Amino acid sequence: MRITDPVTLAGRTASSRVVFGPHETNLGRGRALSDRHVAYYERRAAGGAGVIVTEIASVHDSDWPYERAPLAADCPDGWRQVAGACHRHGALVLAGLGHTGLQGSSAYSQAALWAPSGFTDAISRETPMVMEQPQIGAVIAGFAAAAAAAAEAGTDGVEIDAGPGALLRQFHSGLTNQRADEYGGDRLALTRAVLSAVRAAIGRDHVLALRLSCDELAPWAGITPGIAAGQAATLASECDLLTVVRGGPYSAGAYRPDGHTPPMFNLELATVIRAALGGSAPVVLQGSVVDVTSAQAALDGGAADLVEMTRAQIADAGLVARLRAGRAGQIRPCILCNQACRVRDSRNPIVSCIADPRSGHETEEAPAEPPEPAEPPEPPEPAEPARPVAARGDVLVVGGGPAGLEAARVAAGHGRRVRLAERAGQVGGTLRAAAVGSGRERMALLAGWLEAECRRLGVRLDTSTEITAADLDAARASGAAIILATGSRPQARFDPGVSVDPLAVLSGAGLPDGAQLRDGAQPPDGAQLPEGPVVVHDPVGGPAGVAVAEWLAARGRQVTIVAPDQVIGTQLSLTGDLADANVRLQRAGVVRELRSLLREVSGGTALLEDVWTGEQRRIDCAVLVDCGHRLPEETLYQQRPGTLRAGDCVAPRTVAEAILEGRRAGLLPGGRELTGAHPHLP
Repeated sequence: MRITDPVTLAGRTASSRVVFGPHETNLGRGRALSDRHVAYYERRAAGGAGVIVTEIASVHDSDWPYERAPLAADCPDGWRQVAGACHRHGALVLAGLGHTGLQGSSAYSQAALWAPSGFTDAISRETPMVMEQPQIGAVIAGFAAAAAAAAEAGTDGVEIDAGPGALLRQFHSGLTNQRADEYGGDRLALTRAVLSAVRAAIGRDHVLALRLSCDELAPWAGITPGIAAGQAATLASECDLLTVVRGGPYSAGAYRPDGHTPPMFNLELATVIRAALGGSAPVVLQGSVVDVTSAQAALDGGAADLVEMTRAQIADAGLVARLRAGRAGQIRPCILCNQACRVRDSRNPIVSCIADPRSGHETEEAPAEPPEPAEPPEPPEPAEPARPVAARGDVLVVGGGPAGLEAARVAAGHGRRVRLAERAGQVGGTLRAAAVGSGRERMALLAGWLEAECRRLGVRLDTSTEITAADLDAARASGAAIILATGSRPQARFDPGVSVDPLAVLSGAGLPDGAQLRDGAQPPDGAQLPEGPVVVHDPVGGPAGVAVAEWLAARGRQVTIVAPDQVIGTQLSLTGDLADANVRLQRAGVVRELRSLLREVSGGTALLEDVWTGEQRRIDCAVLVDCGHRLPEETLYQQRPGTLRAGDCVAPRTVAEAILEGRRAGLLPGGRELTGAHPHLP
């Protein structure tokens, strides 16, 4: 069977074996599904997703885990609209239903959390109330009522959440269930009661799916694969579909980790569970399934019957359609960065993707990329509102980093003749420089995809080419539109004979005894990093400092990382890598200097100052890698102010902003400066 083949569940046929799984989106209005949800899910259905599971809705108002978390009682109209939109494209729609129990939050409900036992949550540090029969009965009734409402709204069924953050899983586990009553003696009793009530509510002609945590990664008392095999076999008799996941109270980040965890990490686990079921229910493989070749191999190898490719379809909504059309090489890669698709934080960002800024913003005005009639056709995605594009003509893009490549790609896709000039020997910019070391290799896939798409669309790529102000004048005189995407440069804050650019350090990957320095770094191009202790200065708390420290430590260098915070890499909490990053640094032998400001580097030492007490002290430092904030490379812009810009040359930020602004610039080459515009409107 192929992942593009249809599959029948409870008598209903899905167009493919690819699942778009439930995840937080912050697309809701209040606690209801919105028109933004409808457009978001329909775009994936149009792109070939076979089964779409909507964002998990709380089945009882005691559960309010994040501000825009759906509440099942408020979702029937949204479910109806999602089902109607997705059914037009052959996708089945399952309503995600759950309750987060002790792993929720009392910030919005302003009430005690519910749990099987008085186990204090490891993350929120909240101690829940122990559920008694009235609360247990309310949860069972809540699941049944929500399922009935979803079926009445026209969905194809429901998926019950017993995954890493679910109340039902908390009843399954010896970590969190220490009850002495029937729900402790039989830890599956509540879930069996829920499944029975839901089946009675929706009947046999609707899909009843279960998302089941089969490894809490806490073998001293938690659910292990061996325990889960028995639990799955018991529960599957009532189910039409079982999605195998992992994670629990001490391993919440293991559910959808970033690129430091290799893709397909649940392959063996799914194989074990599928064997235990003996065919009683189809199994879905979840776990960073982001490559179609690996997904197909999982089906061929008998690990699963369907594959959940959620982040892969956030990155490319048309993944299945492109595969069917023989265009697998054009699928936009997911690099597992979690920078824009992981939105469970206090800022309430809308789900999106660094590689595809349109993801999550389907309802907002943005011109669609034109069809390519010479290529095999794809099922159409929902039409976007038309917007006039500037007159056809030549475009000169200066800079071949992510912003420049995206601008060139989009402009060429709109029929323009595009030349991109890059002063380095290859395009890709920071994406290629940073794509070294464990967990970061996939960043190069996005750089490669952008370059390949530019070449496919006929963009002329001129590397090792320096563009001057006179060149801009000549291009403008010929009628060409100009887009500056010249990137950023490091600040010269410390002794230039000691301080080096972290991107230049990473660009030297592969040398056995140090890093080759390039792109204006000090020491001069071609030199080796001097011998002696390396200090990595990380006042930002982002991924760069951690990556550089890990990379150098792996090459045998003595490394100290200095940060003003109480942990290294505070911004990594947004991607789920904060705890793991600090563990990796400790295991690598990197010394962490916390709560410290770097004041000076001289005489083979670095002067540190305690952020609380002001006490100063010196540490050994032969080389400083300064991972602080960068400056825009705006030399050309200052010579020709008013030229359209995109990315770091406007203000150094992340790849997400660079690609977003590159897209805007490519849509309107030669147009107005876009700073201050709505972040997702051209």
